[in-house]
Amino acid sequence: MENLNKTRIVRLLRIIGPIIGLITIIVIPPLDLIPLLIAPLPDTVQAQVDDAVNQGLDGIIVYVDQAGKEPVFYAAGWKNKLAQEPADPHAFFKIGSIHKLYIATAVAKLVSNGSLSLEDTLADYLPELVGNIEYADQITVRMMVQHRSGIPNFTDHSEFDWFTPHTDEDEDLARIFDEPADFKPDARYSYSNSNYLLLGRILDNVLGYSHHQYVYNEILAPLGLTNTFFTLDEVEYDDVISGYWYEYDDDLRYLEGSMIATAEDVGIFLRALNDGSLLNDDEEAIYASIYEYDHDGWVPGYHSMARYHEDIDTVVIQFVSTTGGDTWGTANIVGGKATAVSSIIYNRIVRLLHR
Repeated sequence: MENLNKTRIVRLLRIIGPIIGLITIIVIPPLDLIPLLIAPLPDTVQAQVDDAVNQGLDGIIVYVDQAGKEPVFYAAGWKNKLAQEPADPHAFFKIGSIHKLYIATAVAKLVSNGSLSLEDTLADYLPELVGNIEYADQITVRMMVQHRSGIPNFTDHSEFDWFTPHTDEDEDLARIFDEPADFKPDARYSYSNSNYLLLGRILDNVLGYSHHQYVYNEILAPLGLTNTFFTLDEVEYDDVISGYWYEYDDDLRYLEGSMIATAEDVGIFLRALNDGSLLNDDEEAIYASIYEYDHDGWVPGYHSMARYHEDIDTVVIQFVSTTGGDTWGTANIVGGKATAVSSIIYNRIVRLLHR
């Protein structure tokens, strides 16, 4: 296998299919990423962050919160490449699907106080969708939180365009109306952004007001977090890091449709979620039964990683303002070269912290 050249491997993958292809990519890294994978670790986290720019990333922010130490911020590259503004570790960033941790937390709190039931169905809370979404009367809140609903992912729809602003949830939701389910409810796991769009609507109905406000009041305010927002228009535009596509200079900051936060705010939230200080005992038991404690986020121009490493009692948040780029075997699986490089850089930083 080691003697196969790149062309022969690609031909082989086409023959034996995407499942074996995925396994092969995991076992045999893409050729253009091998130098980064095998390079000796630098002496410091800052040196590794600096090298991320040498690997083609336009900007990177890293926040490290080690137990018993003051949090440390690292940054390299650009906040705004056109204006030649250097990366600012305290700038706002689009955190994409990390927002699902906040929604799952809100669900746990509302289930605990009796406002919401994990076993009630989509039809119970949004009866107007019966007939539009298959199995609406069988899909429970729990299944939606856990991505076990079978509801198609609206961002996978052929007419969904990542490169246009998304402010109309009705339009996004309509893309999956009358589509067949991906599978019967609770048959298996399949990540779907549609689940959390619908959960947001359910929370709005249960609360009688926007679930955004609930998150601000009941999750962010108790932690003193004042730099987390649900929409781009809630912050000063120039305070948001510019996002880029690999090897292109177009600023993707204008694209709406993502939660916005600083690395510090995400890090404080993640620490509280993992150490039990955010939720009471009942809420914590509910949360532990429904969702994960770490998450990544991706929207064009922005890749984020928010993880807690229990063995070293450390939270590491990484924001990278570059996505896309072709790298053999990875473009459709892990989001392109920039995202693959971002993930490798993150893992190298964690190795440094262990050391």
